[in-house]
Amino acid sequence: MRYIGGGNKIKYRIVDFKRNKSDIKATVKTIEYDPNRTAFIALLSYADGEKRYIIAPQGLEVGATVISGSTVAPEVGNALPLKNMPLGTVVHNIELHPGRGGAMARSAGTYAQLNAKEEKYCVLKMPSGELRKVLSTCMATVGIVSNSDHGLQSMGKAGRNRWKGIKPRNRGVAMNPVDHPMGGGEGRSSGGHPRSRKGKYAKGEITRSRTKASNKLIIQRRNGKKLAGK
Repeated sequence: MRYIGGGNKIKYRIVDFKRNKSDIKATVKTIEYDPNRTAFIALLSYADGEKRYIIAPQGLEVGATVISGSTVAPEVGNALPLKNMPLGTVVHNIELHPGRGGAMARSAGTYAQLNAKEEKYCVLKMPSGELRKVLSTCMATVGIVSNSDHGLQSMGKAGRNRWKGIKPRNRGVAMNPVDHPMGGGEGRSSGGHPRSRKGKYAKGEITRSRTKASNKLIIQRRNGKKLAGK
């Protein structure tokens, strides 16, 4: 990959996105930093002795008790199916397919809100503002993802990005025509329409497939437009 290399070694923390230990209480032992993601992670110790990491929601403290299951209370850190939550609940770590584990709203400070319930679908307002249907049997965790100030932090110096394995990125307009579509020109030229190294337009071009299967589940896009056929 371009502009990636070096950096400190990172040990991967196995995080439980499925929350499939039903009706077994767990105690929060620690809230930890995870270099693999923007959110913090919480170490749970279950009543049967097993330990697992989960994404730490905002407000979860050491010593708190959490539980997952179909009939548990919709409290911060608990995981349950969307159909059993009251309207207006804020959730994260939402499954797209029942049993596959959370796939949406997992980064720092993000959450979705349960807006409505239909026959077999629940309508969620996503972090992007998009309204979409999700199967009501899908699991989600109650609360907002921790570390909401992540977007406010400043790297401070270029070296800190190098520790993360991010190398300096060269602008396309500073390259030669042979290297980039925006390169070349006399003096400081604008480079024309913003595009990628391969010539793909960066602004304005629709990249989502018009025949994508999940289009029928999206009620309203993040830009406020409704999809064709709605």
